[in-house]
Amino acid sequence: MALNLTPEYFEADRKYRQARTPAEKLAALEEMLRTIPKHKASEKKQADLKRKIKELKEAGQQRAAKKSGAGVDPYSLPPQGAGQALLLGLPNCGKSSIVGRLTKAPVKITDFPYGTALPTPGMAYHEDVPIELVDLPPVAPESLLPALINAIRHTHIVLLVADLGSPSVLEDLEALIAALARHEITFDPPDEEDEGDYMRVGPKGLIVCNKCDLPGAMDTFAVLQELGPKYPEMLAVSAATGEGLAEMMHRLFIMLDVVRIYAKEPGKPADKEKPFVLPTNSTVGELARMIHKDLAENLKFARVWGSSSHSGQQVHTSHVLHDRDIVELHA
Repeated sequence: MALNLTPEYFEADRKYRQARTPAEKLAALEEMLRTIPKHKASEKKQADLKRKIKELKEAGQQRAAKKSGAGVDPYSLPPQGAGQALLLGLPNCGKSSIVGRLTKAPVKITDFPYGTALPTPGMAYHEDVPIELVDLPPVAPESLLPALINAIRHTHIVLLVADLGSPSVLEDLEALIAALARHEITFDPPDEEDEGDYMRVGPKGLIVCNKCDLPGAMDTFAVLQELGPKYPEMLAVSAATGEGLAEMMHRLFIMLDVVRIYAKEPGKPADKEKPFVLPTNSTVGELARMIHKDLAENLKFARVWGSSSHSGQQVHTSHVLHDRDIVELHA
């Protein structure tokens, strides 16, 4: 049964994807719950939204309690850049090496297990788009910390890092996915009858099979593809050689479902050093609000250069932007 989601729900969903603070996420989730059609087909999604709202409120209460000096939760990781991806895996799978190669984060790359004691964030790039990678401490599938589970639930993407050099890589990967499923964290493909990805309120996932440069590793990768989980998708990479890492960053950009927009002032060239990053289907008006509230309130029109517009075409605030559009705002 189709959910027949309303325009108000889609707007709240876009705000949730764009949210960068817990308060913004909470407000968007509450709006999604208020506007979702109430019938049997949406009961599971309503429950997901209610659980997410409850978790955010409880996390807010915990942060407030800790302001008195009781300490800081190292797993409280507000997303930075265009989005956040957490690297999760067993000891010595190579998470730290991946983050170390792509970012300037002070990761600890060791030959012994459990070298990473605390979450370590770093900023990586897909072309000119910053994406935050977080090297999480290695885990044992039978014992996942509550704080870790909370961080996973509130991130954008989880990278499940598998070790192609391990003889038990298939069993290890299945155990990790099963452990997350016990906490109701799954990466099933979106149900077309549930209006696709708009109903997803948890993180997306990608299996990153590291050490593909080792002898026989690609044969192991082929076995994983044949016998392993069909979702999330798998990608072979090597932190040692860099193979596959550019493709990984490209996939993260696609999974974040965002567009980059270059702003320009009248009579001046566009600033292409630091694009504004917005959710897909964002409008000129939303770009203006991201830049400054007063600009959005006084905006008269905009000119857009891009693949979907004539060069310098004049548009209204409701015009939907596309990746790499150049926008000149007139207030």
